[in-house]
Amino acid sequence: MSGDITSLNQNVWDCDPDLFELIQKEKKRQLHGLEMIASENFTSLPVLQCLSSCLHNKYSEGLPGQRYYGGNEYIDEIEILCQKRALEAFRLDPAEWGVNVQPYSGSPANLAVYTAVVEPHGRIMGLDLPDGGHLSHGFMTATKKISASSIFFESMPYKVDPNTGLINYDSLAETAKLFKPKLIIAGISCYSRCLDYERFRKIAAENGAYLFSDMAHISGLVAAGVIPSPFEYSDIVSTTTHKTLRGPRGGVIFFRKGVRSVNKAGEKVMYDLESKINQAVFPGLQGGPHNNTIAGIATAFLQAKTPEFRNYQEQVVANARQLCVGLQKYGYKVVTGGTDVHLLLVDLRSAGITGARAEKILEEISIACNKNTVPGDKSALNPSGIRLGTPALTTRGFKEKDIDEVVDFIHRGLQLSKEVTKISGPKLVDFKRVLKEDDTIIQKVNELREEVEAFSRTFPLPGYPDY
Repeated sequence: MSGDITSLNQNVWDCDPDLFELIQKEKKRQLHGLEMIASENFTSLPVLQCLSSCLHNKYSEGLPGQRYYGGNEYIDEIEILCQKRALEAFRLDPAEWGVNVQPYSGSPANLAVYTAVVEPHGRIMGLDLPDGGHLSHGFMTATKKISASSIFFESMPYKVDPNTGLINYDSLAETAKLFKPKLIIAGISCYSRCLDYERFRKIAAENGAYLFSDMAHISGLVAAGVIPSPFEYSDIVSTTTHKTLRGPRGGVIFFRKGVRSVNKAGEKVMYDLESKINQAVFPGLQGGPHNNTIAGIATAFLQAKTPEFRNYQEQVVANARQLCVGLQKYGYKVVTGGTDVHLLLVDLRSAGITGARAEKILEEISIACNKNTVPGDKSALNPSGIRLGTPALTTRGFKEKDIDEVVDFIHRGLQLSKEVTKISGPKLVDFKRVLKEDDTIIQKVNELREEVEAFSRTFPLPGYPDY
């Protein structure tokens, strides 16, 4: 019947039970498993409520007060509130910093930064992906440009010392003198130590480059004040909002305002980043912002200013360090020898295990992590390590004693992978086949999985109780 909206008000479990069954299976997987992917977290009920709100319905291309559509009175207020809370969460003076909260996620945010300040085929430098950098920081191989940041811009990576796993700042300084980048990226995807932003600033200044800090992984730790902040030394800072910050999946760009430098004539050179970055986000790369996500980001920033949030971030780091110590006691090598943040990288070469097999066996026993390159690896497709993180487990209430249990599960899983390899031989496809076909292995995997899941179920998940 025309105008009948009864069908639009049905619950998803009534109108689409097949889909809802899959959603519930995912909820069960999250509750029963140990989530150790360093870039994942469990967001709060207030964030989920924002994401499923009426704000999703509104189109609002442009900035507050400058929209291309009518009816944005309250949407403007929400975005302005989000901007205000973003600056407050990182203790920033609005006279010195501005912020754009519209990027859809971290990679689009980074591309917007490059689009704003680096001309096409201009030069950028970021930490190489095999050394702990991110795809969006310019990754390319000898035969192929992998990410848009290397397709549209000229990329030169900097590296870590292969012996220590630590960034080689001296080498970065020498390479920058030769390459003369327009922008240097201080950011990581799998690097377990705090960055030396002061040294980055000095290298950027020596070469007339912007310093762009991508704090996507560590922004929650920065907001809580438990690790050094990039803002003192950076021109531009980006972040995702769903990792340690524990908000919805989105991105944010902070940019300097005011005086950038004073020239030889004593004249002030002003920053012009605000209009460039805002225009790069829209209309340069995006259309209408996701207003429900912006509201979720706003409430996540409010949470980030609480004492409870600081306590949470301190526990994230404590748990990561406990995880390091526990794995090292079993003889596993942790790259850089430890961690200052929420993640660690385990080099499995000395244990005789590949990253892909480790990831697969841990997934089979309901521990989620990801295979990862370690310094010295030749191929990102066949890496020698795994990346482990503690934000999600800490959200569920894990403390150091619980992490000790997790270490034991990981060790037993990795030892089991060696048993499988003895049967399967070196090929991953055969490894996976043995996991499915060998009755003895299947029984051992099932028994260990049941232990892991029984343990995991004792810890709650935030959010809706059933989905």
